[in-house]
Amino acid sequence: MTNFSPTRAAAVLLVVCGLLTGMLARVIYLETIGRQQTIAQADRQQHQNQILPARRGPIYDRNGMLLAGTIQTQTLFIDPKFMADYYQQDGHSLVEMDDAIATLAKILERDTFELAQLLSDRSTSRFVKIAENLDESTAEQIRRLDLPGIGLQPTSERYYPMGSIAAHVLGGVGKDGHGLEGIELRFDKRLSGKDGWERMLKDAHHRAISLAGENYVPAEHGQRLILSIDANIQMIAEQELSATCEKFKAKRGEVVVMDPNTGEILAMANWPTFNPQNLNDSNEEIRRDRAICDSYEPGSTNKPFIVGPALEAGLTRINEVWPVPGKTYKTPYGRTITDVHSYGPLSMWDGLVKSSNIVMSMLGERLGNPRLHEILSGWDYGQSTGIELPGEDPGRLNPLRMWTKYSTESIAQGYELRVTPIQLCRNFCAYANGGYLVHPTILKEIGQPVNLQTLPQVVDSATVLQMRQILCDVVVRGTATKARSDFWNIFGKTGTAHISEGKTGYSLTRFTSSFMCGAPAENPRLVTAFIVHEPDPSIAHFGGTVSAPGAAQLMERALTYLQVPPSPELQPPPASVQPVLVDFDPRIYPRHVPLESAAAQ
Repeated sequence: MTNFSPTRAAAVLLVVCGLLTGMLARVIYLETIGRQQTIAQADRQQHQNQILPARRGPIYDRNGMLLAGTIQTQTLFIDPKFMADYYQQDGHSLVEMDDAIATLAKILERDTFELAQLLSDRSTSRFVKIAENLDESTAEQIRRLDLPGIGLQPTSERYYPMGSIAAHVLGGVGKDGHGLEGIELRFDKRLSGKDGWERMLKDAHHRAISLAGENYVPAEHGQRLILSIDANIQMIAEQELSATCEKFKAKRGEVVVMDPNTGEILAMANWPTFNPQNLNDSNEEIRRDRAICDSYEPGSTNKPFIVGPALEAGLTRINEVWPVPGKTYKTPYGRTITDVHSYGPLSMWDGLVKSSNIVMSMLGERLGNPRLHEILSGWDYGQSTGIELPGEDPGRLNPLRMWTKYSTESIAQGYELRVTPIQLCRNFCAYANGGYLVHPTILKEIGQPVNLQTLPQVVDSATVLQMRQILCDVVVRGTATKARSDFWNIFGKTGTAHISEGKTGYSLTRFTSSFMCGAPAENPRLVTAFIVHEPDPSIAHFGGTVSAPGAAQLMERALTYLQVPPSPELQPPPASVQPVLVDFDPRIYPRHVPLESAAAQ
């Protein structure tokens, strides 16, 4: 008879108790945490949650032409594990699976072996993307196959039907569907909308069975935007800028075209450009909208913004003759100012028409630094225009305390301050609309027209008319004769600015060549700033040669498109001014083409 062992009995009892405790713990787990996990797993197997992506809002030009839109395509995916398990069940075979893959490959125009190998390599995966951007016709063929483990997801693709037209204004959209630059970035939330969702009951083949109302939230599609851009004028601006930059082998260039009475941007172009449909083919440098993001020293295009207020204040007269000694002038503190040509004494009128640095320096000395600073501050130099685009540079106007004795002549010639092309264009609009500073906008306003009288007036209307006469003469007998039109009276101002190289001074071979103009002079409809950076000096570098012809061609084409009637003959300068003008000849004012012929064209 075996002896009873209390130790062994205690061990057996402990083992039994341990097993009972483990079983009890398992039961508790299955009734609590495990139950919830099982319910969740069953729910995932029986239901499918799907995001309903919102469609990005379209962008139109002012005339309703589509600049950016969204097309809905389909993305095809396969659950290889589910497909294999299905065809290994009773009543099915792997041969059927091979036939299904072959049929699918034919629709997708892909190699059958390649597709089968992909699914074999990822046989344990639950999601394999097979194809993207499928059109609805192809997607419907796939749906009719009713294959197990195959699904289609709707996707949206941004497209730009006009290619590179207005690329810098529009910007672009990243792979995540959100804007990266330009309008697409600035109004991303408004354009994106809000995704919806749905939760559907599905069968063993992952096919939808039913959808309850409480499990469906529709997508809120993005809003549309209507821009102030006119696609036709934008195309003209881009063509003329591209032709000019290529002709003179320039590094880059910008053009802004505005309606001077509303501030609406009709065109904004940069060269070189890019296609927002293919962002990978460009870099950030090319995609930056330099018309608003990059400032530069304007040179002589800044002179009208000093002369106008000086005339209004009675600090000079259009027929005042300045004692210009010749091609060079030495300031009271010994600085030498140089003109391109030697004229001798010049009137204020011709000081602007001939773009004399000496006359402007003498005017600057008369005004003094405090008055110069006050005048330029009135034009909002150093302040952003507030246009609805990201990354605007405010330019620069140094505080008066930072000015030196050298600033007087430098500022008067358009140096020691920086502007952007849009600022230059906005300011020049004042000489087209009666002296008012408009607010540039890239959005088409719906409602009441702009009331100019509510805007800041930087120059009075009488001075504006005087200045417009002088600026017309710039085109007839001044530095911009290559911009003269046979059909419309154009008024404008050229600029040729040396580019700063920092502490070493200004380059003798690198220039910014520019021309700003408006037309028709008797009732201005358009104003443009046409800036070309670093043209090849061995070809040409003066603003009147490089930028003025392209700007004038742009104006002629745009005014023709807008069906603006030809201008009447331009009147010569006032009789009180004619005696003090250099080589004045009234016979040059009639245009080369008779008005009747112009009207016929």
